[in-house]
Order: sequence, then C-alpha cells, then structure tokens
Amino acid sequence: MFAASCLLSEDQFLCSICLDVFTDPVSTPCGHNFCKNCINEHWNSDDQYLCPLCEMVFYTQPELHINTLFSEMVSQFRQEAQQKTSSSSSEQQAAKPGEVPCDVCTRTKLKALKSCLVCLTSYCETHLEPHLTALSLKRHQLMDPVENLEDRMCMKHDKPLELFCKTDQTCVCVLCSVLDHKTHEFVPLKEEYEGKKAELGKTEAEIQEMIQKRQLKIEEIKHSVDLSKEAADREKAEGVQVFTALMESVERSLNELIETIEEKQRTTEKQAEDFIKELEQEISELKKRSSEVEKLSHSEDHLHLLQNFPSLKAAPPTKDWTEVSVHPSSYEGTVVRAVAQLEETLSKQMKLLEAELKRIQQYAVDVTLDPDTANPWLILSDDGKQVNLGDVKKNLPDNPERFSPCVSVLGKQSLSSGRFYFEVQVKEKTEWTLGVARESINRKGKIIPTPQNGFWTIRLRNGNEYSACNDPPVDLSLKAQPQKVGVFVDFEEGLVSFYDVDAAARIYSFTGCSFTEKLYPFFSPCFNDDGKNSAPLIICPVNQTE
Repeated sequence: MFAASCLLSEDQFLCSICLDVFTDPVSTPCGHNFCKNCINEHWNSDDQYLCPLCEMVFYTQPELHINTLFSEMVSQFRQEAQQKTSSSSSEQQAAKPGEVPCDVCTRTKLKALKSCLVCLTSYCETHLEPHLTALSLKRHQLMDPVENLEDRMCMKHDKPLELFCKTDQTCVCVLCSVLDHKTHEFVPLKEEYEGKKAELGKTEAEIQEMIQKRQLKIEEIKHSVDLSKEAADREKAEGVQVFTALMESVERSLNELIETIEEKQRTTEKQAEDFIKELEQEISELKKRSSEVEKLSHSEDHLHLLQNFPSLKAAPPTKDWTEVSVHPSSYEGTVVRAVAQLEETLSKQMKLLEAELKRIQQYAVDVTLDPDTANPWLILSDDGKQVNLGDVKKNLPDNPERFSPCVSVLGKQSLSSGRFYFEVQVKEKTEWTLGVARESINRKGKIIPTPQNGFWTIRLRNGNEYSACNDPPVDLSLKAQPQKVGVFVDFEEGLVSFYDVDAAARIYSFTGCSFTEKLYPFFSPCFNDDGKNSAPLIICPVNQTE
C-alpha cells in the first residue's frame, strides 16, 4: 500500500471540491473521486447531476460507494503527511518577537513564510503547501509575511485594496472605484507599485550621488585642513627663525651697549686710582717732612737748627693738583646710537613682512573691471584695467547690478572659496576707496561701505587721511603714502588685508569675517576735486618681490 501511494502525486489525494485530503472518497460512474459529503452537497445545490471535473451528465443521482482501495491509499497518505508535517514542524523554528507567526498553527506558532492577500492569512512552510500545489490556490497572490493583513482590506466595503486612485493618491477596493471615486483615474496596485519602485530606484541613485558628493567634499575639506596644517607649520618655523634672529640681535646689541658703558666706567676708575695713588704717595712724603720740621723746631741746639734749616725751608717737590680732576664718563647718546645701530641691523634682518607679501602674491588674480556694474559717470579703459571719473554721464541702462549714484565699479572676477590677491596703483590721487564687496550689496542710493553692509574697504580722503571703513571708522597712521595698494582675501580664514606694496608693509586687516556668498573686487576713484583727483585707479600686474 505504501509503495502504491508513493506512485501518486499529492494533488491526486486532494478533493477537487474542498481542496483538502479526501474524506470517505467515493467514485462516480465516470471514474472521478470526491469526498462523499462534498459530491452530495454539490449535487444537492445544483439542478443537474454533473461531474465537477468532466461535466458528464447523470439523469438520476448515481448511487455512490466508498472506494475501499483508494480510501486505504488516502489513509496511508494522510498518515505519511502527518508524519512529514510533524517532522517539518520540528525542523521549523517558532516565530520570534518581531517575526510574523503562522495564523493556522494551533499549538506552537511557527514562523510564517508567506502571506496570502486573498485569504488574508499568513502560513508557515507546512500550511503553505496547499497554496503551492492546489491549482485553484496557486492563483492566489502570495507575498513576504506581513502582520495585520486586515489593514489591506477596505474598511468601508470589506474588500481587498486592489486599485490605486491616482486622483486622490490612495489605495481603494473595486467598490470604492465604482461608488466613491467614479470619475477618478485608477491603475492596478501592481502597476503603481512598479512606477513607485522605479521612482524609488531613481531617488536611491540620487541619494547615492549626493552621498558621493558629500564624501568627496569631506575629502576635499580634509585635504584643505592638511594643506592648512602644512602652511601653519611652515609659518611657525619661519616665524621662530625670524624672531629668534631678532631676539639674538637685540640681546647682542644690549650686551654690546652694557660692555661699552662698563668699559668707560673702568677707564674712569683706573684714572682715579692712579691719581689717588700719586696723591697718597705725596701725602706720605709731606707727612714725613712735617715730622722733621716739627722735630727741628723743638731743637735747643742752635748749631743743629741753623745747619738743617735750609734743607727744610725749601719748598717740597710736589705736583700742582689745581687743574687735575676726574670727570664722570659721558654716556649721552650711547643708548641712542645703540638703538640706531640695532634698528639698522633689524631692518636688514626684518624680512617677515616681505616674506608675507611674497607668499600672498602667489594668489594673484587677473582682475578686470565689470562695465555692467560701473556708474554712468565712470570711464573704463578698453582693457578693463583703469577707471576714473568723466565729465559726461553716459546713457546706460539702469540695471540692478549698476552703482547709482555712487561712483563705483566691481571687478568681473569673484571668490567663493580659497584666496585671491590683486594690486591697484593709487599714485597722484587724493581720494579713493578700495577693497572687496559681497554679491548682494545695495548698489542704489547712498552707500555706507562697512562690513555690516557687505563691504571690506580702506580709503584715502583729503590727500593724507587714511582710514579703514569700519563702524566706527579706524584712522590709519602710515609712515608714507602708498603708491600701490595690494588687496588679499582668504575666504575660509575670514581675512581681508591691505598692503603698501612698495614698502612691503601691511596697512590694515579685517579679521574674523564671516563670508557666506561670493566676493568681488570693489573700486571707487571718487570725485575729481577740481582736477586734483583726476588720476585713474589702475589694476597692475603683480610682480612678485624677490
């Protein structure tokens, strides 16, 4: 019997009416097998007696008898299936927290492998078997196990959510599409799913691209930090070298000054010691003579006094000390001369600013003037390198970028990261304003060029009054009038510095700035002042200092 059952497939032991293993299998005259109860109920509910499989018509209800041999085979199959189920159940794992359990298991809830959207039931491996073998169940839609399958039913009509309303962007059932969304556009859930899945794929690709860009930006920032550290190390090393040399020069000059003063003092002391020694020697001789004179004056021997008197009466051989004196050493001018010599030494060694200027000149940018931003009274050279105030106002469109009435102009080149540098000749001018400005500055009406308004500039007024355009303005005391001004910007550092190029001296620096948008070179030649200020501002090529 066991061997016979093994020759049949599992589908052949399932009733085609109830789709379950035969119970009391009977055979119809046409040779097909059904559960006794299933075929009787089928015929009781129908007007004709038809075979459910081959549709053979029986004019009278056939008398059915249990198929003994097939019944034994079914019984054997059921027994084997139970053993297989028991073995399979022991191999399968019970559902863990967070896993979807099988809805059919009555004892230990095993982990579900699939959920059926038609049955609204989740099945473990064993209870999923009919959906994989029975023809009618194979048409059901299976998916990875999910909880709360009832959420996939329309709460209003108790029908599966099978359609997607594109008008309302929601999932609906068949009745919803007829009753509540009559004029709306519908597509099957699968079609909308494929579309949304494609969109998600595109979104994922975009996200990955954004991630890559940000990872590249991280690498770029890290590289910038490494470059900054290298530059900082070079600066520290150069600073230590320069200031060590300066300190050594100062210490050496101080030692030389002290040695000079002490040498003068030693000379004075030696001269005084020599005079004192000579004076003490004469005092000793005079004391001896005084003693002899006193002794002779007390002598009672007439002959002796008269014989020795001539030798004692004569003036003693002493030096005339009237004009002799020791003058304190004069130190007047000693410190001044030492400081002057030190200054000369330091001027030879002081290459710090020159080195700084040489370094920033490496970031020189070829700046040209932007005619679209120039005030109509300004005259720009054909090469865009010179600007001065004209006598006639040009008829130009008053576009938003143009300065009016402020007599100013911007450079074409902008900076949004890194560093740049340019130089401007201000020779023979009595007034000017130079620097950089952010892109969004106000260009109409009265302009106050302060950092708060997006300007970082310095200016000259009245021929010799220099100031940094801060709030309030910062007066600048310069040793000489710059003929050429260098402008340096470090975007990330928030630094704007101005230099007297010829003197290799820093004029002023704006520090701790926060730049959030593009910066442009800013130029204002100011008014002509009756011809005194008619010279142009000239953007010069940068010649790096040797």
